[in-house]
Amino acid sequence: MHDLAVRGGTVVLGGAVVRCDIGVSGGRIAAIAERIEDAAEVVRADGLLVLPGGVDTHCHIEEPFPEGGFQEESWESASRSAFAGGTTSVVAHTPQFKGGGLMEQHRAARERAGRAMIDYGFHQIVADPSEAAMAEVPALVADGVGSLKAFLTYDALHLDDAGFLRVLQVARQNGLMVHVHCENYDAINLATRTLLAAGCTAPKYHAVSRPPVVEREATARAIALAELVGQPLHIFHVSCAEVAEEIARAQARGLPVKGETCPQYFTLTADDMDRPGFEGAKFMCSPAPRTAADHEGIWGMLRRGVLDVVTSDHCGFSYEGDRGKAKNGRDASFDAIPNGIPGLAARLPLVFSEGVSKGRIDLPAFAQLVAENPARIANLYPRKGVIAVGSDADLVLWDPTREVTLTNELMQHAIDYTPYEGMAVTGWPLVTIRRGEVVMRDGVVSAAPGSGQWLPRPARPV
Repeated sequence: MHDLAVRGGTVVLGGAVVRCDIGVSGGRIAAIAERIEDAAEVVRADGLLVLPGGVDTHCHIEEPFPEGGFQEESWESASRSAFAGGTTSVVAHTPQFKGGGLMEQHRAARERAGRAMIDYGFHQIVADPSEAAMAEVPALVADGVGSLKAFLTYDALHLDDAGFLRVLQVARQNGLMVHVHCENYDAINLATRTLLAAGCTAPKYHAVSRPPVVEREATARAIALAELVGQPLHIFHVSCAEVAEEIARAQARGLPVKGETCPQYFTLTADDMDRPGFEGAKFMCSPAPRTAADHEGIWGMLRRGVLDVVTSDHCGFSYEGDRGKAKNGRDASFDAIPNGIPGLAARLPLVFSEGVSKGRIDLPAFAQLVAENPARIANLYPRKGVIAVGSDADLVLWDPTREVTLTNELMQHAIDYTPYEGMAVTGWPLVTIRRGEVVMRDGVVSAAPGSGQWLPRPARPV
């Protein structure tokens, strides 16, 4: 007898959409058949889609800051938000501080994540690729960290070309993927100094200080350096087709370069930061949202497969209070306002509504963008990201016709706002199942803190 049967749904099985039942035993999918009778528990999916649980491989959760303190989003609140939006696995980030090592931060991050309800892994940020720090990478690999993250901008994180090359070399030696935030540090600093000197300090100037060209240049440079070393590369949060074309050119040359985007780059624009007073800070993230005309360019790159992952880049800072966006005051210049927006729960509904409901992509493509391809990039496939016998029973029962207006309450995160407030979506998750356990039903999350599992990600020889 199966522990659980999901009956009567229309199931996305790889590239096919099939009416069938799913049997679950021991937290894994044990059978996919026209009819499954013997089950201790039955979840009815009549009239609903059954999708693989979302895999979000770009999140910032309960990270410590160099100056002390932690991001507001805890592992418990992030898990609730993820389940509410149909996501069942995440890969978050472990920081490294300049002059510091890796393993101490990694151990602390794993301890904090012990309260997670969602299954989780980590990218290791490298901010200072010193000889001592890089000597710790094999220990990280042995504990299941499968990727390094590099930033080409931000004062506390920026790597110059020499530092980035060192990260690429170490990753190649250890069989790790490198993920990279591509923006030109010096160009942004020059633009910022010029704007501030002219008295241009409002949130809207965040976008002016980092136009597409600074992202495009850094992307081309990162690809060239990875090509030199022979290291696979994944470009995070591509904001527009102009940048994605650099990835397309690399792929046309046969280079192992992948790219992702995020919902903010096909729903928000730079104009959202041009709001009265301080309100534009709610929409500040990097790279900055572009123009409405750029939205279709992103969808075109998704359809072409140049970009094949959509993550949230969940990095929340509350609007009220003194911990978040206003930590430096509501009169702070744009360069002193924390970057980042929350998006864990909104990701799947926005991709489905803007993509499937509006006819831009089909159901199999949706499942690939939000589940299968992120799992492949993170080396979690086929345990995660797909509905197949032997895979974890991570499932989402989805009403493709449900019309919902997004509100912050629906997001269930720790942040006091959502940049998607008031947006209408068509398509909504009704039930989320994590490893065979119903963890969300009709917006009510029922998982126990600490029930999430660590996801070790083996290295892959390059």
